[in-house]
Amino acid sequence: MSKDPLTAKIAEPYARALYDFSIQGNVMHEITADFRNLEAFLAQTPDLVDYLNNPLIAKDQKAELLDKTLKKEVNADTLKFLNVLVERDRINLLESVIENYLALIYDLASVKIINVTVAVEMSGGLESALLRKLEELTNAREIRLIVTVDPSIIAGMIIKTKSQIIDFSYRNKLRLLAKHLDSVLEF
Repeated sequence: MSKDPLTAKIAEPYARALYDFSIQGNVMHEITADFRNLEAFLAQTPDLVDYLNNPLIAKDQKAELLDKTLKKEVNADTLKFLNVLVERDRINLLESVIENYLALIYDLASVKIINVTVAVEMSGGLESALLRKLEELTNAREIRLIVTVDPSIIAGMIIKTKSQIIDFSYRNKLRLLAKHLDSVLEF
């Protein structure tokens, strides 16, 4: 979820409203596909995110940019929703709204979201093996891995679900060793 809990909390009702609309309007698959694509697109275009988040840029300019950029790429309902966010000065919540919406959809579809932090990029084979093992352990119908690379963990990985954190990182092992040494070597 969003790193900022306040942002996630403000974005939640927007995501819930879109979720309810998508189910009632029978456009859940289209909006979900749009949001998955939009999530990837925003991750690759930080300049667009900065532009949309800039409070000095007028609403109509943001709406025009979204219209020109996304009109042919997304469902009309998705574009209307994005324009609602622009009109209400909430477009800066877009990434968090996407996260919240997709979490609702994945929950509905029994898809488990697991965040994995690694020190270096995982190979396709390792990622596939990890995915198979996690499917075995969780009995989830489907798992969606969100992989983050963080060299500060040195090696290993950290696996996070909604309810658990499993820290296999060397950084954690070194921290535990230092803590143990501190307790043993006290005079």
